Amino acid sequence: MDTLISRFADHLALAGRSSHTMAAYQADLALLAAILQPAPLHAADANELRRALAKLHAQGLGGRTLARRLSSWRRFFDWLQKNGLRDDNPASGLRAPKRDKLLPKALPVDSTAALLDRIEGSDALEVRDRAIFELIYSCGLRLSEAVALNLDDVDFADQLLRIHGKGNKMRLAPIGAQAIACLKTWLEHREAESGETALFIARHGRRLGGRQIENRLRGWAIRTGASQHVHPHMLRHSFASHMLQSSGDLRAVQELLGHANLSSTQIYTALDFQHLAKVYDNAHPRARKGIKPDEDS
Repeated sequence: MDTLISRFADHLALAGRSSHTMAAYQADLALLAAILQPAPLHAADANELRRALAKLHAQGLGGRTLARRLSSWRRFFDWLQKNGLRDDNPASGLRAPKRDKLLPKALPVDSTAALLDRIEGSDALEVRDRAIFELIYSCGLRLSEAVALNLDDVDFADQLLRIHGKGNKMRLAPIGAQAIACLKTWLEHREAESGETALFIARHGRRLGGRQIENRLRGWAIRTGASQHVHPHMLRHSFASHMLQSSGDLRAVQELLGHANLSSTQIYTALDFQHLAKVYDNAHPRARKGIKPDEDS
């Protein structure tokens, strides 16, 4: 059986697969072979594969991992079938357990405020950084949307921001007072090359890139003592979560985020529920474990 797995790995190599991918396929197939013993791997039927999935699931493997392993198995049996080593693919009709839904990571309200308030200084780059991150959090911007902003996208009179979203869709978002103040301070420091229209520019006077923004936020998070890795999209997630916690208006949050489908916004309701559940667990007298009934009751 090791010979078949090796031949399959050679096939993947000829197809241009990376060494990492080949190693993953081989590990997935070796695991299946160990589960099926003493039955041979190449002769497995759909029921045996289904039992193998159930066994791995019972051992605690999540839906995403099981889906990847099943994909490896399916690819292997497809190769066997195409090379005349069996008549069918027993994995073709199988489905892994539902994948775990990955919730976006959001900062608590107080942690967000602490991070932003500690980004300070008179240096132009520090002033710029504060303005960028305040604006991303204030308007729920994607990183690409922050990078694409031009000077004329900011309406200071009405405190509105014109955002160039996905698919060239334009939307308007209100700008909070804190972000407005930081933007005005930044514009006093902004020194761009002639003809540059970007709202946020780098030291050389040209439009600031997304990677630079990510690096600057990571550096600020470390300097201000953040307990986790912070990236720009986390500020967008925090905006959505905090808005939903305060307003409960899913449709409004959808419009502010620029989501085409409400389903994209609904994931934040899970974050909102987590917040409520945490409050409940901390506050309700009978929610905490280990509470004993009164002895005289």
